[in-house]
Amino acid sequence: MSAASCLRSEDQFLCSICVDVFTDPVSTPCGHNFCKNCINEHWNSNDQYLCPMCKKVFNIRPELHINTFISEISSEQQAAKPEVPCDVCIGTKLKALKSCLVCLTSYCETHLEPHLTMSGLKRHQLMDPVENLEDRMCMKHDKPLELFCKTDQTCVCMLCSVLDHKTREFVPLKEEYEGKKAELGKTEADIQEMIQKRRLKIQEIKHSVDLSEEAADREKAEGVQVFTALKESVERSLNEFIETIEEKQRTTEKQAEDFIKELEQEISELKKRSSEVEKLSHSEDHLHFLKNFPSLKAAPPTKDWTEVSVHPSCEGTVVRAVAQLEETLSKQMKKLFEAELKRVQQYAVNVTLDPVTANPKLILSKNKKQVYHGDVEKNLPDNPKRFSPCPSVLGKQNLSSGRFYFEVQVKEKTDWALGVARESINRKGDITLSPHYGFWTIWLRNGNKYSGNNNPTVRLFLSSDPQKVGVFVDYEEGLVSFYDVDAAALIYSFTGCSFTEKLYPLFSPFLNDGGKNSAPMIIRPVNQTE
Repeated sequence: MSAASCLRSEDQFLCSICVDVFTDPVSTPCGHNFCKNCINEHWNSNDQYLCPMCKKVFNIRPELHINTFISEISSEQQAAKPEVPCDVCIGTKLKALKSCLVCLTSYCETHLEPHLTMSGLKRHQLMDPVENLEDRMCMKHDKPLELFCKTDQTCVCMLCSVLDHKTREFVPLKEEYEGKKAELGKTEADIQEMIQKRRLKIQEIKHSVDLSEEAADREKAEGVQVFTALKESVERSLNEFIETIEEKQRTTEKQAEDFIKELEQEISELKKRSSEVEKLSHSEDHLHFLKNFPSLKAAPPTKDWTEVSVHPSCEGTVVRAVAQLEETLSKQMKKLFEAELKRVQQYAVNVTLDPVTANPKLILSKNKKQVYHGDVEKNLPDNPKRFSPCPSVLGKQNLSSGRFYFEVQVKEKTDWALGVARESINRKGDITLSPHYGFWTIWLRNGNKYSGNNNPTVRLFLSSDPQKVGVFVDYEEGLVSFYDVDAAALIYSFTGCSFTEKLYPLFSPFLNDGGKNSAPMIIRPVNQTE
């Protein structure tokens, strides 16, 4: 490390009042650092509580905070300071307390006494003891370096100013020192301000992390609740399904048992009759035979079992159970989407249309909330922001961070496109609505074909035609979602987007189509769902 850089490093740990390494360093509210005793004595001896560095005045005596970082470094600086011996001592040299820049000599406490008491020596400039005082002498003229050449930015002696630098601008070292010290003070103030800004940014980031963690915890709690309910619903449906199957099987088995019991009863009766018939057929008693023959001639009365059968009773049970489960899940999904829609509606913004961007054939309402195609092209000045010939218009409001939401009525329209677009999109000639070209949109074509204009286009099959569409954007999350507001259902989402520019709402009412598509697109106020 160079000597200059070492000096700069040490200067950062010098108190600007005593010009020595900090002792018990403290910081003022304006960010400057002093020895605790130095700043207290400074304030005790003045009428105002003034910062010696930036001159900021405090109405009440500020609270001082210990600067532990500088304290540790200052201790290291103090420990690392070399012990300078007294140049006057003979034999064992005592530790020097001060060095004289005039005498170029270092003095211990005893030998320093004349500089403190004698009037001629009291004017000499003393400083903390340093080695190599000869370095403070001009190598050419062997005179003290007392002046600073502002032209050459170097320290010189009196003879240098007369002989070698006569056309230069000079100031005393102390004057240049004070000026540079003031510059250094400003630098330190700037650094402290930068440090403070970065500390605030750290707090902001930590706060954002805390908010994110809270949001994540809420999402997890909601997710656990939803999926637990779904799991319980599935388990309940499974148990009901199994119970239904088992109940039907029990009914089938009971029916079969009753049939078998009845058949066995008839078999018993038939066996009894068979035995009687056989016995009678072997009788030689003519009278007995003829008397009993009428009652045994016909078989006993029995049930006609030809059409009787036992059929499996479980066919279609799975389909019906799944259909029932699907209906239950649909109800729960609707509740979930209602909650999701209510959440994003909190980010509603008051969007208005920007006439500067509107295609010349589009008609905008006075309140800039409605737009439709008017067939006739208005004579408007062309500008880079205006769509031509694409029948589109942008909203005035934009987003470069955070979230926003707005709702648009598309009732009775057969063709429309809606979404957001980045600021740098092409607005002239043929336009392709896709994220690759800076558009995140959905559209309706020919009254029945809905699509998410992604790469590639995604055909959307909706259970009902949306009358009012909600658009939600989360800039940092890279999310653009579209909702059927009345049905509280998600229509389509673009996810994993990377936004680097401002995003503007985009409206395309498309052509009038002979009056078939004359209904306007209307920006509606957001009424949060109950």
